[in-house]
Amino acid sequence: MENSQNQKQYWKENIRLLFILLSIWFLVSFGAGILWVEELNAIRLGGFKLGFWFAQQGSIYVFVILIFIYVKLMNKLDKKYGYDD
Repeated sequence: MENSQNQKQYWKENIRLLFILLSIWFLVSFGAGILWVEELNAIRLGGFKLGFWFAQQGSIYVFVILIFIYVKLMNKLDKKYGYDD
């Protein structure tokens, strides 16, 4: 019974973590690349308008960074619940 409860809590925390990280990616890709593009285009990054940069490259960089963050946080979560073999 305790193992089943442990697994449910593990997956609950895992899904919460996924939701947070995917929400961040959504805000960066959709928000910065589409919704707030006009405001961000007033700022330049490397000669390019910031809104354009987020739409073309920034969201990809953020996604890759979020992958590494997810790996680190999942390793912590695995250790917490004893799934680190």
